[in-house]
Amino acid sequence: MKKPPSTAKYALNSPAQKLRADIEAAQAEGLGSDDMTLRLTLSDVRRLKCDADLAVSDISFAGGEMRFLGVRVEQGGVAASALHRI
Repeated sequence: MKKPPSTAKYALNSPAQKLRADIEAAQAEGLGSDDMTLRLTLSDVRRLKCDADLAVSDISFAGGEMRFLGVRVEQGGVAASALHRI
C-alpha cells in the first residue's frame, strides 16, 4: 500500500511562502497591494487554493477576481509564477 504524502513535503512545494515573502518585501519598499500583481501558473493557483495551512483570510474571491494577501492574481499564461510591480 502506498504511503500518503507528508504534509511537510507538501508545504515545501507550496508557493505561498515564497509569494508571501515577495509581497512583504515589496510592501517594505512602500508598495501597496494595488501596485502589485501576482502572475501565477495554473499549477500554483491550484496549490494556493488547496493549501490547508493558509488562513481563510489570505485568499479572497470577490468581484470576479482572486486575491492573495490583497494582491490581485492573474491565472495562467506564464511559465513561472512571479510578483510584478505596476
